[in-house]
Amino acid sequence: MNFSCAAVQIVNHVAEVALTPTGKGQRMGPDYWDQLPSLFEQLDADPEVRAVLVYTPAEHFSFGLDLVAMSGELAELTVPDANATVRTRFLATVKKMQRTHNAVAACRKPVIAAVNGYCIGGGVDLITACDIRLAASNAKFSVREVKLAIVPDVGTLARLPAIVGQGVARELAFTGDDFDAARAQRLGLVTEVYESTEKLLHEARAMASRIAKNPPLTVQGIKQVMNFTSEREAALSLDAVQLWNSAFFPSEDLQEAMASFMEKREPQFKGR
Repeated sequence: MNFSCAAVQIVNHVAEVALTPTGKGQRMGPDYWDQLPSLFEQLDADPEVRAVLVYTPAEHFSFGLDLVAMSGELAELTVPDANATVRTRFLATVKKMQRTHNAVAACRKPVIAAVNGYCIGGGVDLITACDIRLAASNAKFSVREVKLAIVPDVGTLARLPAIVGQGVARELAFTGDDFDAARAQRLGLVTEVYESTEKLLHEARAMASRIAKNPPLTVQGIKQVMNFTSEREAALSLDAVQLWNSAFFPSEDLQEAMASFMEKREPQFKGR
């Protein structure tokens, strides 16, 4: 498989997907959003693959959306009086980006996320689409979109409540606070925490191998049955946020969030 967003190798029925997004902090740029659906569709169709491991060889799992690289997709939406044509284009952009993590969730092979370092915004979107989440003790998480005047629209709001519960999911989304691996385990976001990245990858590979040794069609059946209700509910949430953001994404607060991000200063939001 030849993708610039990830390096893939298949060993003993386990596909290892080593994310290689561009930019500081493993940010998710155009190649990530364009290529990951095809990558996971190929893994889904490959009979040699029985389990998938997603990780990064870098210091951080992901800082989320690459705002600089994606500025062309977002720039016209930062204008409060964006017209219907602009909003329709943005709706199509959201749908395309949602397809990326939907492909991870829809993959019939179990997907394990091994998280080290920061996992922010789009990183949380990705891991909530995975079946199992493991972390190194240095992992830190944040549903950060609220800090940028954005309603998370590519998976977190659709899937996180089913993982950690409504109350916790709302707290994390409303505050945008960082939280460490220990709290992530207490909340149920990750099932195990390991003392180092090396130990994390060793144990994640061992778990993927154990899954791959089970009867593959039975494992796939388990995932599809468990996804039946959760992914139907996720689809409704994803549809709702498509419409919300295409209608309300343009705002003065969004302009302020983008400007303060570029200028490395605290934003001053006014609710306009």
